[in-house]
Amino acid sequence: MRDAVNIQEVSQLGVDWIGLNFCPGSPQYVRQISSNAGIIPDYGSLDNVYTKDNTSQISHQKPLLCGIFADDMPQNIVTRVVNFHLDIVRLDGEESPVMIDNLRKTLDPDIHAGIKIMKSFTVSSQDDLKICKEYVGHADYFLFKLETLFDKSLFSEYKEDVPFLLSDNAIATEAESIKSLSCPQFLGVSIDCGFDTESGLKDVESLKRFLEKLH
Repeated sequence: MRDAVNIQEVSQLGVDWIGLNFCPGSPQYVRQISSNAGIIPDYGSLDNVYTKDNTSQISHQKPLLCGIFADDMPQNIVTRVVNFHLDIVRLDGEESPVMIDNLRKTLDPDIHAGIKIMKSFTVSSQDDLKICKEYVGHADYFLFKLETLFDKSLFSEYKEDVPFLLSDNAIATEAESIKSLSCPQFLGVSIDCGFDTESGLKDVESLKRFLEKLH
């Protein structure tokens, strides 16, 4: 998401996390505003998302902010964690367990104590789940991007302790199937581009109906 007003509207629906895409070239890309100072880092373009005035209008605890990156330089990730007050870093590229460990050491505790890191994987079969094993003990969460329609049998052999989320292109039509998934480590779904009226802007009413079906 990239629009402050739309983020506030979605926050009212009771979502747990809000995703901010920092992958250059993505239609959902969240830009930074140049400080024109040379030595001062650029600052966030969404600084007015959660101000003192508008957080009082959110009827529940405000969502955590999750920054999405793919094979980015660590210093770029750190800058955005600081400028956008990110709570979670999601890595969508070929980042290694060593890179994750080094990033965590840089961020926690000096920059953001307790920050969480999520690693994403593309999944179409149970064999694809095996690659996540090398990230156990390094990532706090996994995101499984489904290449096929949701099939709960894919996760019948998932035995890792790492909590996971699911995402696919047809997530908006699969609320009932998702509810049927019985796995202790299953946290929820990432809707990513689902419910977009245009890149980075959510259809709030459609999303509301989907969330009601999940509950």
